Amino acid sequence: MDILQQIAKEFKIRDEQVKNTVQLIDEGNTIPFISRYRKEMTGGLDDQLLRELSDRLTYLRNLEQRKNEVSASIEASGNMNEKIAEDLLKAVTLAEVEDIYRPFKPKRKTRASIAKEKGLQSLADFIMEQSLASVNLEAQKYIDEEKGVVTIEDAIAGASDIISETISDDADLRKKLYEEYFGYAMIETTATDPEAETVYKNYYDYSERGSKIPAHRLLAIDRGEREEAIKVSVAPDEERVMKFITKAYVKADNENGRIVRAACEDSYKRLIHPSLERRMRNELTEKACNSSIHIFSDNLRQLLMQPPVKNAVTLGLDPAYRTGCKIAVVDGTGKVIDTTVIYPTPPHNKITEAKSIIKKLIAKHGVTVIAIGNGTASHESEVFVAELIREIDTKVSYMVVSEAGASVYSASKLAAEEFPEYDVSLRSAVSIARRLQDPLAELVKIDPKAIGVGQYQHDMPPAQLFDALGGVVEGCVNNVGVDLNTASVSLLSYVSGVNNTVAKNIVAYREENGKFTRRSELLKVAKLGKKAYEQCAGFMRISDGKNPLDSTSVHPESYKAAEALLEKCGFKLADLKGGIPNIRDSVNNLGAAKLPEELGIGAMTLSDIVNELAKPGRDPRDELPAPLLRTDIADIDSLQPGMILSGTVRNVIDFGAFIDIGVHQDGLVHISQLSESYVKHPLDVVKIGDIVKVKVLDIDSSKKRISLTMKGI
Repeated sequence: MDILQQIAKEFKIRDEQVKNTVQLIDEGNTIPFISRYRKEMTGGLDDQLLRELSDRLTYLRNLEQRKNEVSASIEASGNMNEKIAEDLLKAVTLAEVEDIYRPFKPKRKTRASIAKEKGLQSLADFIMEQSLASVNLEAQKYIDEEKGVVTIEDAIAGASDIISETISDDADLRKKLYEEYFGYAMIETTATDPEAETVYKNYYDYSERGSKIPAHRLLAIDRGEREEAIKVSVAPDEERVMKFITKAYVKADNENGRIVRAACEDSYKRLIHPSLERRMRNELTEKACNSSIHIFSDNLRQLLMQPPVKNAVTLGLDPAYRTGCKIAVVDGTGKVIDTTVIYPTPPHNKITEAKSIIKKLIAKHGVTVIAIGNGTASHESEVFVAELIREIDTKVSYMVVSEAGASVYSASKLAAEEFPEYDVSLRSAVSIARRLQDPLAELVKIDPKAIGVGQYQHDMPPAQLFDALGGVVEGCVNNVGVDLNTASVSLLSYVSGVNNTVAKNIVAYREENGKFTRRSELLKVAKLGKKAYEQCAGFMRISDGKNPLDSTSVHPESYKAAEALLEKCGFKLADLKGGIPNIRDSVNNLGAAKLPEELGIGAMTLSDIVNELAKPGRDPRDELPAPLLRTDIADIDSLQPGMILSGTVRNVIDFGAFIDIGVHQDGLVHISQLSESYVKHPLDVVKIGDIVKVKVLDIDSSKKRISLTMKGI
């Protein structure tokens, strides 16, 4: 297999793009660096596609390595022939390679291997010929009490075991049978205890074609089986499967042919079906996990890229009942400037006292927005805040913020280092406030799977989930860029080319030597060498440094080109402060087509430099709709079917999207209600953070379920 050609074909991109990209990856460049600063080489491939390409490259290289290992092993055993060599060459999955290797793989003791030790291989070969010759007469020759072959029946049974294993080891047959399984076999589930009340009641007597079953249903079935609530089996069309097997091996309707037919049935039931059932279940689960990880990754990307509420003094409120609501006020940069505890919720109900405290904090610090955690006592806290806002003249709004993972962060070593003077609950209040101010900077401190924007994330393969979500966080951090003089260790550790140790060293250098004034100072940081500097420098921003280009995403390697461009356009570096919006006009007047050659850079790099000079350090999140802030509240009992409301998409899963409509309980827009036209997947229509119009379809107050639609609005 030519791996590069295979990738070009699968991704529908040019051979040159693949060749250059693989070279860059092999040279140790990170995906964010390749995506942003090597566009000419990759043809402008984005970071998501580059990650997929990198994963596929790893798989195909592992496949080639395994093919070589299998080939060498078969060669060493003296069993290699042209057909096996050709089959290995054509194999496109690791499973196919293992099927080819199966007959030659060293096996633990099996019924067939024991029969071979008894010298019954020749008898098996005789039976497989299916001639009219008497099997009993032939079997008589193999009776040997010392070997445990006492009767003719013993000899025939042992030979049948050899035939059964031979059939099971047939790679071509297995390939055909697996296509049948994967295309048409049913997944069937039954209750372990039909009387038991469990969340898996829908699967107590359930059947669906495996190839059609959605990821969320398959993962629910897997979990139900693990929890021993249901039993799961794969049910192919046995009659059809047996026709495949007997057609391949039964050649005659005589005594020997009937023994072969019986061996076919034994091979299917004892060897082939259990093996293909496992493979099908494993591949369906793997496919479902990949789908769920994709959804989780997409949701996480949207959540992290939520527009920040910049420069707003924010009051974070961590709701609670008995222990009181913890309050933290942070200034526009996220610095904590005040903390307290109030008791407006049961059992204390000190509402008047709590309002007085919050009003004083608003007046004292100029609070303009309140972030309320969505955990225990959130609804009561939201009612309290809405009432308070109605009583004051100051313009203050609020937003309910997901506090998923906040408790994990608050109790972490990282939080203790950041806020040693505060207890766990006050740290949560700070985190809630900062999540509204800058979701990306705050959420990078939390294990991505604890953020909870997906389905069945705790059932995913941990390493695969970690890699995928880590890639998403890395992509978002580098897309936005970080302020070198304020970024936390958590944020810095996701910058291209920077690991956790180097991130700590950057912060330590900053604390010891004061603010960075030039990007090039990074080279003085311990363990940050030239390669790491090349990878990370363009993603680090210095807002008030000595070189204005340090505040942009222009890479230091392109500074000379950027300065030459400014000169050609009649500008100076000093003009860069605040941006040069009309630089595009100057570039067009000079001739955008000839400038790249004059400056010694590519056309894509020139375009990126021009965009940065026009608006230095632009934040891609600013181009997205601002968060939906509220000043009033409703509750589920105030809803009526037909009401049209604005809401924020909070989670997207296989079967729909959950929308925050300001009544504490998120409503569900089922996939069938997302659009008038057919929707393949909810992510094709909505993303986390989208502000959408929805109509109430149905309310079930007792079960706290709200059904919504986006149709006909």
